[in-house]
Amino acid sequence: MYIAINALAVIIFLALAVLLSNDRTKINKQTVGALLALNIFIGWFLTSFSIGREIIVKVAAAFTAVVGIAYEGVGFALPNWVNVPQMNFITAVLLPLLMIVPLFDILTYVGIMPFIIKWIGSGLSYITRAPQFESFFAVEMVVLGNPDVQAVSTTQLKQISKERCLSIAIMSMSCVSAGIVGSYIQMMPAEFVLTAIPLNVINALMISHILYPVKVTPEEEDTSLINSQDARKIPFFSMLGGSIIGAGKLVFIVTVMVISFISLAKLINAGLAFIHPAISLEAALGIIMFPFAWLMVPETSEAWKLAEFMGTKLVTNEFVVMLQAQPHMETFSRHMQCVLTVFVTSFANLGTVGILLGTFNGIVDKEKTDLISANVKYMILSGILVSLMSAGIAGFFTW
Repeated sequence: MYIAINALAVIIFLALAVLLSNDRTKINKQTVGALLALNIFIGWFLTSFSIGREIIVKVAAAFTAVVGIAYEGVGFALPNWVNVPQMNFITAVLLPLLMIVPLFDILTYVGIMPFIIKWIGSGLSYITRAPQFESFFAVEMVVLGNPDVQAVSTTQLKQISKERCLSIAIMSMSCVSAGIVGSYIQMMPAEFVLTAIPLNVINALMISHILYPVKVTPEEEDTSLINSQDARKIPFFSMLGGSIIGAGKLVFIVTVMVISFISLAKLINAGLAFIHPAISLEAALGIIMFPFAWLMVPETSEAWKLAEFMGTKLVTNEFVVMLQAQPHMETFSRHMQCVLTVFVTSFANLGTVGILLGTFNGIVDKEKTDLISANVKYMILSGILVSLMSAGIAGFFTW
């Protein structure tokens, strides 16, 4: 029965996307069908198939090993922060980014990550018949995250139509930077964090096409558009220095955002308590998200908890929810762990809308930014629906 309800959830989420589409007549059913089939296969392969699960375990072990090496550097500078019974959030989760982010930037600089992106993007476009640039962009989102993924695609974003530019903005709501995955797996089950990443790529491509379908002509699909970026590189150590400084800024930004969001949530709860002790921000958001949560986790008590986490994530960020959920993860069922982890593993929240609007405003012309600003609702819908689809598909195979 539970599996049937979970399958119904995926159908309902997809139907909602179609119902809320800007123009249902332009939706390419072949592309949507291919993307959905590919996503179901990936969900099954990574969660239920022995080879797929082994791949996930090995990748998770590799990330854990990299984080362990990062602690060596942190421990050298701050031994009294590392050599303790329980490391604090900044030390355990964020400071390893000072090594992990530059590592991915080095892999990008020497051409390894661009090579992977090129071939995965090409394969994705060939299998699904999705436009090539959109396919490349979906894969790049995993490696770079916002706003870097838009920055490296500046030339293409300036050349494509304003409608395709909006479609890219809608897709960008589901970014997740590979450099930050090492932080996620310190708080949530690594196997589900890593499962969420490819699911988000496919679902972002699919949901953006459904919500705002754009027909691409053969002329627009010219492959020269994809390879038009400036190939010149800055000196290696200039790149490395900038990457390390950027990682430091990221650590600071996440730290202050977590402190601010959690403090503000506590302040709101304190104010709501004057109305009634049972009223809280989490409870209010939980009521809104409960129908969606119950479709994925039919056990009522866990569904309420999932709904609260889902709502909190959308108005704050994934780190806030991961910190709140971490102490309770062992008490949750495996299915609940899977659905919750996959749902929160992305940058999809209201704060990301502001980041994207600012990023596109600095890259493309006013006509394109005006169109994006006028369709923020599709960006928010995309972030929610992609997270729901990914969680629903992964949960279907995990009980």
